[in-house]
Amino acid sequence: MKTVNQAIEYLIAQASKTQLTESRSLANALGCVLAKPVVSAVNVPPHDNSMMDGYAVNTAEIQIGRSMAVSQRIPAGTQPEPLAAASVARIFTGAPIPSGADAVIMQEQAEITEQGVCFQQMPKSGESIRRCGEDIAVGAEILSSGHQLRPQDLALIASVGQAAVEVYKPLTLVTLTTGDELLQPGQAPQPGKIYNSNHTNLMTLVTQLGFNWVDMGQVEDTLKATQAALSKAAQLGDVIITTGGVSVGEEDHLKPAVEALGKLDMWQVKMKPGKPLAFGEVMGKPFIGLPGNPVSAFTTFNLFARPFLLAMQGVTDLMPPSVWLTADFDWPNPGFRREFVRARIENRDQTSYAQIYPNQGSGVLTSTVWAAGLVVIPEDQVIKKGDRVEYISFNDLAH
Repeated sequence: MKTVNQAIEYLIAQASKTQLTESRSLANALGCVLAKPVVSAVNVPPHDNSMMDGYAVNTAEIQIGRSMAVSQRIPAGTQPEPLAAASVARIFTGAPIPSGADAVIMQEQAEITEQGVCFQQMPKSGESIRRCGEDIAVGAEILSSGHQLRPQDLALIASVGQAAVEVYKPLTLVTLTTGDELLQPGQAPQPGKIYNSNHTNLMTLVTQLGFNWVDMGQVEDTLKATQAALSKAAQLGDVIITTGGVSVGEEDHLKPAVEALGKLDMWQVKMKPGKPLAFGEVMGKPFIGLPGNPVSAFTTFNLFARPFLLAMQGVTDLMPPSVWLTADFDWPNPGFRREFVRARIENRDQTSYAQIYPNQGSGVLTSTVWAAGLVVIPEDQVIKKGDRVEYISFNDLAH
Protein backbone atom coordinates (compact mmCIF):
# COMPACT_ATOMS: atom_id res chain seq x y z
CA MET A 1 0.00 0.00 0.00
CA LYS A 2 1.53 3.29 -1.12
CA THR A 3 1.41 6.43 0.99
CA VAL A 4 -0.43 9.43 -0.43
CA ASN A 5 2.80 11.16 -1.40
CA GLN A 6 4.25 8.03 -2.95
CA ALA A 7 1.10 7.47 -5.00
CA ILE A 8 1.01 11.05 -6.30
CA GLU A 9 4.70 11.02 -7.20
CA TYR A 10 4.35 7.65 -8.90
CA LEU A 11 1.36 8.72 -10.98
CA ILE A 12 2.99 11.95 -12.13
CA ALA A 13 6.12 10.01 -13.09
CA GLN A 14 4.01 7.69 -15.27
CA ALA A 15 2.29 10.51 -17.13
CA SER A 16 3.39 10.79 -20.76
CA LYS A 17 2.77 14.34 -21.98
CA THR A 18 0.74 14.61 -25.16
CA GLN A 19 2.59 15.90 -28.21
CA LEU A 20 -0.50 16.87 -30.23
CA THR A 21 -1.03 20.61 -30.56
CA GLU A 22 -3.50 22.90 -32.29
CA SER A 23 -4.12 26.60 -32.78
CA ARG A 24 -7.17 28.00 -31.02
CA SER A 25 -8.79 31.40 -30.99
CA LEU A 26 -8.87 33.10 -27.62
CA ALA A 27 -12.64 32.59 -27.50
CA ASN A 28 -12.11 28.81 -27.61
CA ALA A 29 -8.95 28.46 -25.50
CA LEU A 30 -10.27 28.69 -21.94
CA GLY A 31 -8.89 25.78 -19.89
CA CYS A 32 -6.44 24.75 -22.60
CA VAL A 33 -2.72 24.37 -21.92
CA LEU A 34 -0.16 26.45 -23.76
CA ALA A 35 2.16 24.41 -25.98
CA LYS A 36 4.31 27.45 -26.77
CA PRO A 37 5.13 30.51 -24.69
CA VAL A 38 3.32 33.74 -25.49
CA VAL A 39 5.80 36.51 -26.38
CA SER A 40 4.62 40.08 -26.79
CA ALA A 41 5.27 41.84 -30.10
CA VAL A 42 4.22 45.20 -28.67
CA ASN A 43 4.72 47.44 -25.67
CA VAL A 44 1.88 47.70 -23.18
CA PRO A 45 0.95 50.46 -22.92
CA PRO A 46 2.09 51.31 -26.46
CA HIS A 47 2.79 54.95 -25.55
CA ASP A 48 3.07 57.19 -22.52
CA ASN A 49 -0.52 57.92 -21.47
CA SER A 50 -2.53 59.67 -18.83
CA MET A 51 -3.62 57.81 -15.71
CA MET A 52 -6.62 60.11 -15.22
CA ASP A 53 -8.68 62.98 -16.58
CA GLY A 54 -6.80 66.25 -16.15
CA TYR A 55 -4.22 68.46 -17.80
CA ALA A 56 -0.92 67.54 -19.46
CA VAL A 57 1.72 70.07 -18.46
CA ASN A 58 5.38 70.96 -18.71
CA THR A 59 6.36 71.18 -15.05
CA ALA A 60 9.14 73.69 -15.83
CA GLU A 61 6.49 76.18 -16.94
CA ILE A 62 4.02 75.77 -14.08
CA GLN A 63 3.65 78.58 -11.53
CA ILE A 64 1.23 78.24 -8.64
CA GLY A 65 -1.82 80.48 -9.13
CA ARG A 66 -0.88 81.59 -12.67
CA SER A 67 -3.43 80.92 -15.40
CA MET A 68 -2.34 79.04 -18.48
CA ALA A 69 -4.09 78.66 -21.81
CA VAL A 70 -5.52 75.29 -22.87
CA SER A 71 -4.00 74.71 -26.29
CA GLN A 72 -5.56 71.38 -27.24
CA ARG A 73 -7.95 68.67 -26.16
CA ILE A 74 -6.69 65.04 -26.19
CA PRO A 75 -9.27 62.23 -25.88
CA ALA A 76 -8.13 58.60 -25.71
CA GLY A 77 -7.44 57.13 -29.14
CA THR A 78 -6.25 60.36 -30.76
CA GLN A 79 -2.77 61.52 -31.74
CA PRO A 80 -1.86 64.81 -29.99
CA GLU A 81 0.10 67.75 -31.30
CA PRO A 82 3.27 68.79 -29.44
CA LEU A 83 2.44 70.85 -26.38
CA ALA A 84 2.56 74.56 -27.23
CA ALA A 85 4.86 76.69 -25.10
CA ALA A 86 3.35 78.21 -21.94
CA SER A 87 0.16 76.16 -22.35
CA VAL A 88 -1.48 73.01 -21.04
CA ALA A 89 -3.50 70.30 -22.79
CA ARG A 90 -6.84 69.01 -21.63
CA ILE A 91 -6.31 65.23 -21.48
CA PHE A 92 -8.43 62.20 -20.64
CA THR A 93 -7.65 58.81 -19.13
CA GLY A 94 -5.63 56.62 -21.49
CA ALA A 95 -4.87 59.41 -23.95
CA PRO A 96 -1.30 59.77 -25.29
CA ILE A 97 0.94 62.32 -23.60
CA PRO A 98 1.92 65.09 -26.04
CA SER A 99 5.59 65.71 -26.60
CA GLY A 100 6.78 68.55 -24.41
CA ALA A 101 4.59 67.50 -21.46
CA ASP A 102 6.08 65.61 -18.51
CA ALA A 103 3.20 65.36 -16.01
CA VAL A 104 -0.57 65.25 -15.69
CA ILE A 105 -2.43 67.29 -13.09
CA MET A 106 -5.76 65.75 -12.13
CA GLN A 107 -8.80 67.88 -12.96
CA GLU A 108 -9.81 68.11 -9.30
CA GLN A 109 -6.64 70.15 -8.68
CA ALA A 110 -7.35 72.60 -11.53
CA GLU A 111 -9.30 75.85 -11.34
CA ILE A 112 -11.00 77.14 -14.47
CA THR A 113 -10.29 80.83 -15.19
CA GLU A 114 -11.06 83.29 -18.00
CA GLN A 115 -7.52 82.79 -19.31
CA GLY A 116 -7.63 78.96 -19.08
CA VAL A 117 -6.71 77.05 -15.92
CA CYS A 118 -4.52 77.58 -12.91
CA PHE A 119 -3.16 75.18 -10.34
CA GLN A 120 -2.67 75.44 -6.59
CA GLN A 121 -0.35 72.45 -6.29
CA MET A 122 3.02 71.91 -7.97
CA PRO A 123 3.23 68.58 -9.84
CA LYS A 124 6.29 66.35 -9.99
CA SER A 125 7.79 65.37 -13.31
CA GLY A 126 6.26 62.01 -14.36
CA GLU A 127 3.21 62.40 -12.13
CA SER A 128 0.09 60.48 -13.27
CA ILE A 129 1.74 59.15 -16.42
CA ARG A 130 1.79 55.50 -17.40
CA ARG A 131 5.04 54.90 -19.24
CA CYS A 132 5.30 53.06 -22.54
CA GLY A 133 5.98 49.38 -21.89
CA GLU A 134 5.77 49.66 -18.11
CA ASP A 135 3.37 46.70 -17.98
CA ILE A 136 4.78 44.62 -20.86
CA ALA A 137 7.84 45.32 -23.00
CA VAL A 138 8.36 44.17 -26.57
CA GLY A 139 9.86 40.67 -26.54
CA ALA A 140 8.70 39.82 -23.01
CA GLU A 141 7.40 36.30 -22.36
CA ILE A 142 4.07 36.91 -20.71
CA LEU A 143 2.93 33.28 -20.33
CA SER A 144 5.04 30.15 -20.43
CA SER A 145 4.47 26.77 -22.04
CA GLY A 146 2.53 24.45 -19.76
CA HIS A 147 0.29 27.17 -18.37
CA GLN A 148 -3.42 26.36 -18.19
CA LEU A 149 -5.36 29.30 -19.53
CA ARG A 150 -7.73 31.21 -17.26
CA PRO A 151 -9.96 34.18 -18.19
CA GLN A 152 -7.35 36.69 -16.99
CA ASP A 153 -4.65 34.93 -19.05
CA LEU A 154 -6.73 35.22 -22.20
CA ALA A 155 -7.31 38.90 -21.49
CA LEU A 156 -3.55 39.38 -21.10
CA ILE A 157 -2.91 37.71 -24.47
CA ALA A 158 -5.54 39.93 -26.07
CA SER A 159 -3.81 42.99 -24.58
CA VAL A 160 -0.74 42.32 -26.75
CA GLY A 161 -2.85 41.94 -29.90
CA GLN A 162 -2.63 38.16 -30.28
CA ALA A 163 -5.86 36.53 -31.48
CA ALA A 164 -4.92 32.83 -31.21
CA VAL A 165 -2.63 30.55 -29.21
CA GLU A 166 -0.89 27.22 -29.76
CA VAL A 167 -2.20 24.74 -27.19
CA TYR A 168 -1.97 21.04 -26.50
CA LYS A 169 -4.93 19.23 -28.00
CA PRO A 170 -7.24 18.28 -25.10
CA LEU A 171 -7.09 14.64 -24.09
CA THR A 172 -10.13 12.43 -24.52
CA LEU A 173 -11.12 10.60 -21.35
CA VAL A 174 -13.37 7.56 -21.53
CA THR A 175 -15.44 6.87 -18.43
CA LEU A 176 -17.60 3.99 -17.29
CA THR A 177 -19.26 3.00 -14.06
CA THR A 178 -19.87 -0.48 -12.67
CA GLY A 179 -22.44 -1.90 -10.31
CA ASP A 180 -25.69 -3.79 -10.92
CA GLU A 181 -27.13 -1.98 -7.91
CA LEU A 182 -27.13 1.34 -9.75
CA LEU A 183 -30.13 3.19 -11.17
CA GLN A 184 -29.85 6.16 -13.50
CA PRO A 185 -31.41 9.46 -12.38
CA GLY A 186 -34.95 9.65 -13.69
CA GLN A 187 -35.66 5.94 -13.25
CA ALA A 188 -38.22 4.84 -10.71
CA PRO A 189 -36.83 3.64 -7.35
CA GLN A 190 -36.37 -0.12 -7.01
CA PRO A 191 -35.73 -2.33 -3.97
CA GLY A 192 -32.02 -2.81 -3.31
CA LYS A 193 -30.99 -0.17 -5.86
CA ILE A 194 -29.30 3.23 -5.49
CA TYR A 195 -28.98 6.11 -7.90
CA ASN A 196 -25.75 6.46 -9.86
CA SER A 197 -24.15 9.75 -8.72
CA ASN A 198 -20.65 8.76 -9.86
CA HIS A 199 -21.59 9.14 -13.51
CA THR A 200 -22.49 12.80 -13.00
CA ASN A 201 -19.53 13.22 -10.68
CA LEU A 202 -17.06 12.01 -13.31
CA MET A 203 -18.70 13.95 -16.12
CA THR A 204 -18.42 17.27 -14.32
CA LEU A 205 -14.95 16.66 -12.88
CA VAL A 206 -13.59 15.76 -16.32
CA THR A 207 -15.21 18.61 -18.23
CA GLN A 208 -14.34 21.34 -15.73
CA LEU A 209 -10.66 20.48 -16.24
CA GLY A 210 -11.01 21.07 -19.99
CA PHE A 211 -10.84 17.47 -21.25
CA ASN A 212 -12.97 15.85 -23.91
CA TRP A 213 -15.29 13.19 -22.55
CA VAL A 214 -16.64 9.93 -23.94
CA ASP A 215 -19.16 8.20 -21.72
CA MET A 216 -19.68 4.45 -21.97
CA GLY A 217 -22.31 4.47 -19.25
CA GLN A 218 -22.94 1.65 -16.82
CA VAL A 219 -21.36 -1.76 -17.36
CA GLU A 220 -22.92 -5.06 -16.29
CA ASP A 221 -21.20 -6.66 -13.29
CA THR A 222 -19.64 -9.60 -15.14
CA LEU A 223 -16.05 -10.27 -16.11
CA LYS A 224 -16.97 -10.67 -19.78
CA ALA A 225 -18.90 -7.39 -19.96
CA THR A 226 -16.22 -5.52 -18.04
CA GLN A 227 -13.45 -6.82 -20.29
CA ALA A 228 -15.42 -5.95 -23.45
CA ALA A 229 -16.11 -2.42 -22.18
CA LEU A 230 -12.46 -1.81 -21.30
CA SER A 231 -11.33 -3.05 -24.72
CA LYS A 232 -13.70 -0.65 -26.47
CA ALA A 233 -12.71 2.22 -24.16
CA ALA A 234 -9.04 1.77 -25.06
CA GLN A 235 -9.92 2.33 -28.70
CA LEU A 236 -11.99 5.45 -28.07
CA GLY A 237 -9.76 7.69 -25.97
CA ASP A 238 -6.46 8.54 -24.33
CA VAL A 239 -7.23 7.56 -20.73
CA ILE A 240 -9.79 5.21 -19.15
CA ILE A 241 -11.42 6.11 -15.84
CA THR A 242 -13.83 3.85 -13.98
CA THR A 243 -15.70 3.98 -10.70
CA GLY A 244 -16.61 0.97 -8.61
CA GLY A 245 -15.50 -2.62 -8.82
CA VAL A 246 -11.93 -1.97 -7.69
CA SER A 247 -12.21 -3.80 -4.39
CA VAL A 248 -11.53 -7.50 -3.89
CA GLY A 249 -15.05 -8.90 -3.63
CA GLU A 250 -16.43 -11.71 -5.76
CA GLU A 251 -18.50 -9.20 -7.77
CA ASP A 252 -15.58 -6.84 -8.39
CA HIS A 253 -14.38 -7.70 -11.89
CA LEU A 254 -12.20 -4.76 -12.86
CA LYS A 255 -8.94 -6.16 -11.49
CA PRO A 256 -8.98 -9.43 -13.49
CA ALA A 257 -10.39 -7.64 -16.56
CA VAL A 258 -7.60 -5.05 -16.54
CA GLU A 259 -4.94 -7.68 -15.96
CA ALA A 260 -6.29 -9.70 -18.89
CA LEU A 261 -5.94 -6.71 -21.24
CA GLY A 262 -2.91 -5.01 -19.73
CA LYS A 263 -1.53 -4.64 -16.23
CA LEU A 264 -2.11 -3.10 -12.81
CA ASP A 265 0.77 -1.25 -11.20
CA MET A 266 -1.00 0.17 -8.15
CA TRP A 267 -3.95 -1.10 -6.20
CA GLN A 268 -4.26 0.62 -2.81
CA VAL A 269 -3.34 3.94 -1.19
CA LYS A 270 -2.89 4.58 2.51
CA MET A 271 -5.68 7.17 2.79
CA LYS A 272 -9.27 7.68 3.85
CA PRO A 273 -11.68 7.94 2.15
CA GLY A 274 -10.60 6.00 -0.91
CA LYS A 275 -8.10 3.24 -0.16
CA PRO A 276 -8.97 1.11 -3.24
CA LEU A 277 -7.43 3.24 -6.00
CA ALA A 278 -6.18 1.37 -9.06
CA PHE A 279 -3.74 2.43 -11.75
CA GLY A 280 -2.39 0.53 -14.74
CA GLU A 281 -2.93 0.25 -18.45
CA VAL A 282 -5.38 -1.38 -20.83
CA MET A 283 -4.12 -2.10 -24.33
CA GLY A 284 -1.47 0.60 -23.91
CA LYS A 285 -3.87 3.27 -22.56
CA PRO A 286 -3.58 4.51 -18.96
CA PHE A 287 -6.26 3.17 -16.65
CA ILE A 288 -7.47 4.75 -13.40
CA GLY A 289 -9.96 2.86 -11.25
CA LEU A 290 -11.69 5.03 -8.66
CA PRO A 291 -13.61 3.63 -5.68
CA GLY A 292 -17.36 3.18 -5.91
CA ASN A 293 -18.33 5.18 -2.83
CA PRO A 294 -19.19 8.65 -4.16
CA VAL A 295 -17.13 10.69 -1.68
CA SER A 296 -14.18 8.36 -2.19
CA ALA A 297 -14.48 8.72 -5.97
CA PHE A 298 -14.68 12.51 -5.67
CA THR A 299 -11.68 12.71 -3.33
CA THR A 300 -9.39 10.31 -5.16
CA PHE A 301 -10.12 11.90 -8.53
CA ASN A 302 -9.12 15.32 -7.22
CA LEU A 303 -6.03 14.15 -5.33
CA PHE A 304 -4.64 11.56 -7.76
CA ALA A 305 -6.36 11.45 -11.15
CA ARG A 306 -6.29 15.24 -11.50
CA PRO A 307 -2.48 15.73 -11.29
CA PHE A 308 -1.87 12.68 -13.49
CA LEU A 309 -4.24 13.92 -16.18
CA LEU A 310 -2.93 17.48 -16.04
CA ALA A 311 0.64 16.18 -16.38
CA MET A 312 -0.43 14.26 -19.49
CA GLN A 313 -2.05 17.44 -20.79
CA GLY A 314 1.24 19.33 -20.41
CA VAL A 315 0.43 21.40 -17.32
CA THR A 316 3.54 22.27 -15.31
CA ASP A 317 1.89 23.53 -12.09
CA LEU A 318 0.18 20.35 -10.92
CA MET A 319 -0.47 20.53 -7.20
CA PRO A 320 -3.13 22.77 -5.66
CA PRO A 321 -2.02 25.30 -3.06
CA SER A 322 -2.86 24.67 0.57
CA VAL A 323 -3.38 27.08 3.44
CA TRP A 324 -3.08 26.63 7.17
CA LEU A 325 -6.11 27.27 9.35
CA THR A 326 -6.99 27.02 13.02
CA ALA A 327 -8.90 23.82 13.85
CA ASP A 328 -12.40 24.43 15.20
CA PHE A 329 -12.76 20.74 16.01
CA ASP A 330 -11.21 17.89 17.94
CA TRP A 331 -9.90 14.74 16.21
CA PRO A 332 -9.10 12.48 19.16
CA ASN A 333 -8.72 9.13 17.40
CA PRO A 334 -5.68 9.01 15.10
CA GLY A 335 -5.67 6.58 12.19
CA PHE A 336 -2.83 4.82 10.43
CA ARG A 337 -4.05 6.24 7.10
CA ARG A 338 -3.94 9.91 6.08
CA GLU A 339 -7.46 11.32 6.20
CA PHE A 340 -9.01 13.99 4.03
CA VAL A 341 -11.87 15.53 5.96
CA ARG A 342 -14.61 17.60 4.34
CA ALA A 343 -14.41 21.08 5.82
CA ARG A 344 -15.14 24.74 5.30
CA ILE A 345 -13.76 28.03 6.58
CA GLU A 346 -15.37 30.30 9.14
CA ASN A 347 -13.80 33.69 9.74
CA ARG A 348 -14.32 35.24 13.14
CA ASP A 349 -12.28 37.35 15.54
CA GLN A 350 -9.78 38.01 12.72
CA THR A 351 -8.96 34.28 12.58
CA SER A 352 -9.78 31.71 9.89
CA TYR A 353 -11.14 28.50 11.42
CA ALA A 354 -11.62 25.09 9.80
CA GLN A 355 -14.95 23.47 10.59
CA ILE A 356 -15.64 19.86 9.63
CA TYR A 357 -18.84 18.12 8.62
CA PRO A 358 -20.18 15.93 11.46
CA ASN A 359 -20.62 12.81 9.31
CA GLN A 360 -17.46 11.92 7.37
CA GLY A 361 -18.79 8.69 5.86
CA SER A 362 -17.57 7.89 2.35
CA GLY A 363 -21.13 7.72 1.05
CA VAL A 364 -22.27 11.05 2.49
CA LEU A 365 -22.31 13.29 -0.58
CA THR A 366 -24.00 16.08 1.37
CA SER A 367 -20.65 16.60 3.09
CA THR A 368 -19.06 17.63 -0.24
CA VAL A 369 -21.82 20.18 -0.85
CA TRP A 370 -21.65 21.63 2.67
CA ALA A 371 -17.85 21.77 2.54
CA ALA A 372 -15.59 24.09 0.55
CA GLY A 373 -12.45 21.97 0.78
CA LEU A 374 -10.50 19.26 2.55
CA VAL A 375 -8.59 19.33 5.82
CA VAL A 376 -5.60 17.00 5.80
CA ILE A 377 -5.19 14.85 8.93
CA PRO A 378 -1.72 13.24 8.88
CA GLU A 379 -1.24 9.61 9.81
CA ASP A 380 -1.25 8.81 13.56
CA GLN A 381 -2.03 12.38 14.57
CA VAL A 382 -4.46 13.78 17.15
CA ILE A 383 -5.96 17.21 16.44
CA LYS A 384 -7.21 19.52 19.17
CA LYS A 385 -9.15 22.75 18.84
CA GLY A 386 -6.71 25.55 18.23
CA ASP A 387 -4.15 23.40 16.38
CA ARG A 388 -3.03 24.46 12.92
CA VAL A 389 -4.30 22.25 10.09
CA GLU A 390 -3.67 22.09 6.35
CA TYR A 391 -6.63 22.95 4.09
CA ILE A 392 -7.10 22.45 0.32
CA SER A 393 -9.90 24.41 -1.36
CA PHE A 394 -12.25 22.71 -3.83
CA ASN A 395 -11.94 25.81 -6.02
CA ASP A 396 -8.20 25.19 -6.38
CA LEU A 397 -8.91 21.63 -7.49
CA ALA A 398 -11.25 22.75 -10.27
CA HIS A 399 -8.50 23.67 -12.76
